[in-house]
Amino acid sequence: MAVPWKVLQSVTTGDGVLELRQRGERDFLITVNGLVLMNSSLHRSEVALGEVACGHLKDAAAPRVLVGGLGMAITLRAVLDQLPHNAAVLVAELNPVVLQWCRGPLAPLTAGAADDPRVEVEIANVADVIRRSAMSNNRFDAIVLDLYTGPHARTDKIMDPLYGEIAIEMSKGALKPGGVFAVWGENYDQGFDKRLRQAGFSVTCDRPGRGGLRHVVYLARLASRPEPRPEGRPKRSGRR
Repeated sequence: MAVPWKVLQSVTTGDGVLELRQRGERDFLITVNGLVLMNSSLHRSEVALGEVACGHLKDAAAPRVLVGGLGMAITLRAVLDQLPHNAAVLVAELNPVVLQWCRGPLAPLTAGAADDPRVEVEIANVADVIRRSAMSNNRFDAIVLDLYTGPHARTDKIMDPLYGEIAIEMSKGALKPGGVFAVWGENYDQGFDKRLRQAGFSVTCDRPGRGGLRHVVYLARLASRPEPRPEGRPKRSGRR
């Protein structure tokens, strides 16, 4: 007989009723309006996202990383496992209760990733954090977006606050030369891939694992140095 799920906490948010559920010792769900957002047993793409985003930073000097979305902190744990002791990781999370869960009942899943001394959690929209960083020239070595809504075919190609043309340019401005923009998606979106390439990123996409539901990890990388403009060509300003 299947063990029933137990609701540990239920809170009302702008997106609906957010719940943390538990079954057994290490089986957890986070749901919104009954829709499963995260499952502690199915997270191979989240781990892959953190690994590919930050694997190149293991020997970097004091790297800075921005993670958008805390969730169960599984992606954060994968990010931390790739980073040196003097790294700094800023996590932008909309719901403070999610931080409480990651420091409470979910903490054993990630060896307390949310309380790692390298981590600062800001209750904020990650789009605002990216914009602020780009405008202040306070740049990151990697930006990692693990949000429950990834890029998809209905994404507004220009105005979407995270995956549209303007937002991609903002993320580009918040990265150091050679920086990485890594994004989780439920399914591959050719339009998002194209927008990343048009912004000057080199892009690879992967579906981690074998069989079953396989989500997408986009890895977009900037060149280590900006490409020089051709002689005599004026610099464009604004968006076409």
